[in-house]
Amino acid sequence: MFSLSTDPILALAEPEILRDPYPAYGWLRETQPVFWYAPLDSWILTRHADCVEVMRDNVRFGADWRRIGEELPPHAVSIQTLDPPEHTTVRRLLMDAMRAQDDAATLRMLAERTRDLLGSLAGRASFDFVTEFAEPLALSTVMAYLGVPAPDPSWFIPASNAIADGMDAGLWPERAVAAKDGRIQLADLMDSWLADPPPAGVIGMVARHANAGGVDREVLANTLRVLAHAGYASASKLLGLAADALLSRPGQLGAWAQADPSLAVDEIVRFTSPVQAMARACVQDTEIGSAPVKAGQAVTMMLGAANRDPQRFSSPDTLQLDRRPNPHLGFGRGSHACLGSPLAMAQAKVVLGVLSTDFPAARAVGETSFRPNLTLRGLDRLEVTLQP
Repeated sequence: MFSLSTDPILALAEPEILRDPYPAYGWLRETQPVFWYAPLDSWILTRHADCVEVMRDNVRFGADWRRIGEELPPHAVSIQTLDPPEHTTVRRLLMDAMRAQDDAATLRMLAERTRDLLGSLAGRASFDFVTEFAEPLALSTVMAYLGVPAPDPSWFIPASNAIADGMDAGLWPERAVAAKDGRIQLADLMDSWLADPPPAGVIGMVARHANAGGVDREVLANTLRVLAHAGYASASKLLGLAADALLSRPGQLGAWAQADPSLAVDEIVRFTSPVQAMARACVQDTEIGSAPVKAGQAVTMMLGAANRDPQRFSSPDTLQLDRRPNPHLGFGRGSHACLGSPLAMAQAKVVLGVLSTDFPAARAVGETSFRPNLTLRGLDRLEVTLQP
């Protein structure tokens, strides 16, 4: 174990803790739930109530760091970095485009592609669930939902990984350059699709209504980049983490088959969420848990810790597929709640449903390995067999 006298955040990247950070989160939550972490110039929050307080308050806390005097390069300004009312305008445009999609057709598309890909892998003794299933499926399906052809995985997936790595650039500055390049490349791709929009899908509708919505073209391209990257990265990582949670624990896949899929996928997100941390800028002097937070300071919410808070969840370290209520923070909360969560949850329901019905003997074989990311948690490899 570690202590606040060493480095409690960098310690989370140690291989044994990276595999299971939740005991470490619990130690932080119990010993000092709000503390100042100098390497990030940020307060660290680990309690559910404190994280909800920050995420819901756009007056005291902002996602737009320009509100505390920081400069943002043009490629960084998107729905993620805007606060209301600017954020509301962009979000409404995207939500209208997403509501216009045919949900039944989307579910059919998810099921067909899931069964096709699993069917092609079923005859093998084992395969890597991450690189051979979750990543190609997530890339294919999110691009189909957006209405555009899937880009070359050999380019897109490394660019996406670089962006995910860059979320931890405050701890490892050497990751920042590759992350910036990845964001620019993805935004350029989105801009090309906006210039020649597809006839259907989210991007097509957004392009047709962008002018009426009054959204800046560069902000829109950056926002679609965020949507494409998050739709791929969060969905593929959720699939990997969900498979690890169910296929590495005897009996859990069978329990899924008997569970309400909506409750069960919510519990999977709470239990092993891809998004482990989120930061906000403090805009005015305030207090969080008796800690004096000053305007201009950063606040980092450890969502992975909040989702295991015993003050909010009974038996928080137990996977309970029928848990209700389940106010997890895996998709955020408030005005910046994740736009792509319905698609990610639908995909997880479909994939886990197909596994539990068509391949009930599916199980993990070998040891799971994790990518060295603290903000966006995901597997590096998960060897799985579908055979009895």
